[in-house]
Amino acid sequence: MPEAEVRGAALSRDEVAERLTLVVSRLSRRIRPVGDELSHGLLSALSSVRAAGPIRPSDLARLEHVAAPTMTRIVADLEHRGLVERDADPLDGRSFLLRVSEPGLTALAAAGSARRERVRTMLAEQPDEQLALILAALPALEAAAVSAVSA
Repeated sequence: MPEAEVRGAALSRDEVAERLTLVVSRLSRRIRPVGDELSHGLLSALSSVRAAGPIRPSDLARLEHVAAPTMTRIVADLEHRGLVERDADPLDGRSFLLRVSEPGLTALAAAGSARRERVRTMLAEQPDEQLALILAALPALEAAAVSAVSA
């Protein structure tokens, strides 16, 4: 397995994976929802409905990589909050299609804004040199995230 050269130290892919996992977990905890903000799962599903909708719950479950019963609970919560609406599926009378409601669009914007603000706060704590390193790492991290989604 090739090694990566990081600050003059050779790291195996396993070591990179271990460190990245720890960092992503810590960052995730720092930007997680607070108070009555949408959980990661709800926000992810709602974002997927916006991007792919109108969409069947079964297709949303596949897109989100969750089991059907989990998606049933997520959809019920989103509906209860008024963030999604259902329409009859014209191709399958037994199913329905989900679409984001106006309050759902507002909630997505608010959640994104709140999380971006927490990231801005974290970045403000970093010296310019560290910020430049973070910026340089973004293309590789974005590529890894895209390849993980398409895998």
